Amino acid sequence: MKLLLVEDSERLRTMLQHGLAAAGFTVDAAADGAEARAFLATYEYELVVLDLMLPKVDGLSVLRGLAAHHVRPRVLVLSARDRVRDRIEALDVGADDYLVKPFDFEELLARLHALARRPEQAQATQLEIGALRIDMRARQAFAGEHLLALTPREFAMLSLLARHRGRVFTRAEILERTAGSDSTASDRSVEVLVFGLRRKLAEAGLDGLVETRRGSGYLIP
Repeated sequence: MKLLLVEDSERLRTMLQHGLAAAGFTVDAAADGAEARAFLATYEYELVVLDLMLPKVDGLSVLRGLAAHHVRPRVLVLSARDRVRDRIEALDVGADDYLVKPFDFEELLARLHALARRPEQAQATQLEIGALRIDMRARQAFAGEHLLALTPREFAMLSLLARHRGRVFTRAEILERTAGSDSTASDRSVEVLVFGLRRKLAEAGLDGLVETRRGSGYLIP
């Protein structure tokens, strides 16, 4: 699941970026509101963790700008502002949740998972395609009752194709969704990723699940 982290404290930003990535998220990080707007104008995100007191463009202005997006991400405000009126203002502007600093990282994860499970997110908790079953919450995939030993990137690609069954994703789109925009990975790494995923699926009896559209990309039909 792709997430944008917007936090001006370098120490907290780095800590959160590492923690969220370890929890299975594909994370981009912005240090100010202007950088956040640039990320949001370029990429699609399912979730945003947003500080309010940001340099250049404040968090509330970033929130207001999301109203114009065709695909609007869920937004969790993470702020030191703890007054009730601050929470009300952020929620009125468009935030989906509000967590006050200092905070517990496990609570942050729980709230992000809760946001991802909301019906409006059009994000099923369980996906099934033939013998394949994907548990989005546990971030596990099964062939029948057999647990597939997927890497985080393999799971990200498989769940991406399964959620958008029938849609062709280019190498660039897969790279952006599974490695983050600041990754040094190349198109060649997508070929390696697809090869490894297909091998594991085939070993579990799911050969041919991921198809190639020559010159276009990959899909689950």
